[in-house]
Amino acid sequence: MDGGILYSIGELAQRTGLTVKTIRFYSDRGIVSPADRTHAGYRRYAPDAVARLALVRTLRELGVGLDTIRRVVDQELSLSEVAAEHAAALDVQISILRLRRAVLTAAAEREPTPKEMEIMYQLATLSEAERRRLIDDLLDTVFEGLHSGPQHAAARRSMTPELPDNSTDDQVRAWVELAELSLDPDFRASLRRLAADHAADLPDGTPTPPRPDMVAVARDLVRPAMTCGISPDSPQADPVVAALTAHCALAHGRPDDADLHRWLLRRLEAASDPDRDEYLRLLALINDWPVPERLAPAMDWSVTALRIRAA
Repeated sequence: MDGGILYSIGELAQRTGLTVKTIRFYSDRGIVSPADRTHAGYRRYAPDAVARLALVRTLRELGVGLDTIRRVVDQELSLSEVAAEHAAALDVQISILRLRRAVLTAAAEREPTPKEMEIMYQLATLSEAERRRLIDDLLDTVFEGLHSGPQHAAARRSMTPELPDNSTDDQVRAWVELAELSLDPDFRASLRRLAADHAADLPDGTPTPPRPDMVAVARDLVRPAMTCGISPDSPQADPVVAALTAHCALAHGRPDDADLHRWLLRRLEAASDPDRDEYLRLLALINDWPVPERLAPAMDWSVTALRIRAA
């Protein structure tokens, strides 16, 4: 026992940096026991008490409970077991704190009502199964009764957020905003119209290839014009509009006339929804995908150009 050296509780306090009161508390709990007592009943501790108390102090600073610490110093539990268990508990706490921080940050930016704040927190704390049910309900509303082939299965997958377990603050905030948007009846109706329009362009059990997506055609024709600064009401926009209506007429086997132009206008108006762009932006953040370019500006340009020429 190091030549029989024993420390008083005051000497032990000096060596460990702990207070006498704290050491006495640990001693009473059986975490560090005295090796002997004087005739007057004062406690005396062996040198190994210094190392034990150093370990106790470290574990306490890491948030480990006293009962677990006593089992560690008594070698009933290994440090690796305790560390793994405590790290897992901290992961849960970190996840909860991240959710709270994300909700509070979003609230600070939006000035929600108390009811909206409550809804935001509820959406942030949904379980994985509950998140899945919420999105499945949205997609069922959008795709119910439409073609159930591989195209729609792929479309559902492409619109499904997968919030990772180790999600960042930005991903959690994006999920809260996306979940709120998915509950909006107007947004659901808008997506439903888009899906129905797209389904109408798909083959219905025949070997006929699907028609080109006119929204994608408009996007690809209009974006270069927008990049060049061409206004939808300028003469330079005429060839762009002519190419767009010609593509539509060819794809649908219809004359390039006023009826076709009105049909195309309705189709592009339905696609000109900034909420759709926002959903896809939030989806990309959650799933860690590249953020897509917004579709609404090209649709607005197309709609404006068609309206002017229909007047």
